[in-house]
Amino acid sequence: MKKKQIFPYIIAATTIASMSQSCKVIKPYSAPQMDSTIVNKLYRDSSVRDTSSMAKIAWNEFFTDTHLQALIAEGLANNLNLKTYVEKVNEAAATFKESKDAFLPTLSVGPEVTGAKSSKAALNFPSSVNINLKTVTYQLALSSTWEADIWGRLKSSKKAALANLLASDAAQRAIQTQIVANIATYYYDLLAYDQQLKITNESIDRYKKDVESNKALMEAGTVNGASIVQSEANLHSAEVTLPTIKQNIRETENAICLLLGKEPGPIERGTLAEQIPYQNIQTGLPVSLLRYRPDVQEAELSYRYYFENTNYAKASMYPTLAITAASGGLSTLKLKNFFKESGFYSLTGSFLAPILYKGTYRAQYKTAIAQQNEALYAFQTAMLTAGQEVSNALYSYQTALDLQTARKAQISSLEKSVDFTRDLMEYTQTYNFTDVLTSEQNLLSAQLSGVSDKLQELTALVTLYQALGGGWK
Repeated sequence: MKKKQIFPYIIAATTIASMSQSCKVIKPYSAPQMDSTIVNKLYRDSSVRDTSSMAKIAWNEFFTDTHLQALIAEGLANNLNLKTYVEKVNEAAATFKESKDAFLPTLSVGPEVTGAKSSKAALNFPSSVNINLKTVTYQLALSSTWEADIWGRLKSSKKAALANLLASDAAQRAIQTQIVANIATYYYDLLAYDQQLKITNESIDRYKKDVESNKALMEAGTVNGASIVQSEANLHSAEVTLPTIKQNIRETENAICLLLGKEPGPIERGTLAEQIPYQNIQTGLPVSLLRYRPDVQEAELSYRYYFENTNYAKASMYPTLAITAASGGLSTLKLKNFFKESGFYSLTGSFLAPILYKGTYRAQYKTAIAQQNEALYAFQTAMLTAGQEVSNALYSYQTALDLQTARKAQISSLEKSVDFTRDLMEYTQTYNFTDVLTSEQNLLSAQLSGVSDKLQELTALVTLYQALGGGWK
């Protein structure tokens, strides 16, 4: 009787003593750090003092083209890759719920009916004794087991599961920003191909007029057959580019349809000239990358997961206290007496320490430390990569603006050159058709380059928006 009275106190004393040591086993979480000097220079030449960032602008405000807005909305609703990541978040949420349930006692109920029959000879009773040799036992037992989280093992598991859930959510948002950026980039590519096709067709119309003009001049005896052949060659050199441009248009439309999660088909769109680039360029401080970029957040949360996993592995090397109770059980030989004085209960405590598997737990702990360090390096790499992408996008954007300024002057001069040489061809006999040919070819090349310059500006803005973490709001 005294042993029964002492046993609960032993468990309580052991639990209190162990809990007082739990804070020394697991460590409180500390976010991964980078040298502040490196962080402040992530944008390279850009000196940022304004904390505002264009990343917090919603995508339907950043992109004003209504056709593009409709495509992005459709992509976010139907993209299959994004749907896959939604399911990954659901998986992580289920795992997190499971980790929370680990704090609760496990409950089990076991109904049992046992029949037994023995012979009189087996029982060694005299033949004159009349006894029922057949017995049926009815039993219903309710048992519960609870593990006391004295070292913080279950708490670390729960925190790791939460970090994994949040990381999955960040990964989903990272995919969303990528989908938004990809749709916008393909859309601008499509508009650029349309503009190239338009410019090329306009040039072909001019070249056809050149051929007809040269034929008329040849009949007048002003030029020879060489000029006609040269003008025809110039025409064919432009015509041969049309199939490639049309192929690019078709493939880009199909690429957009894939992002929209639907079969290949035409894409409704505006024109390159209608695009109004976002003007309020704000990058914010480099440290804001952690606030807005989902992939950087995912890397930080991944580090947190492995940090808590290290705590879990360390706590697993310590003894486990489990309390098992079987109470409210019912057992009787007669079913009619099942609820009459047939109860029983038991209470058992166990304090299990890993001995034979101590080496295994230690190896798991060392593995967890290595994985935590790997996650730290991955986070630092993610920050450096983000800084590189922002720096490249800023420079590409500024380069595109400089190119467009110079290109406009170049195109203006070449248009005048074409007009002058055409006038010479029509009104004088002292001209060289090679001059006309050269000026027209240079103009077409400059016009197509101007399209590329405009496309670079638009795509650089898309890249910068994504690099700063925009697109998931």
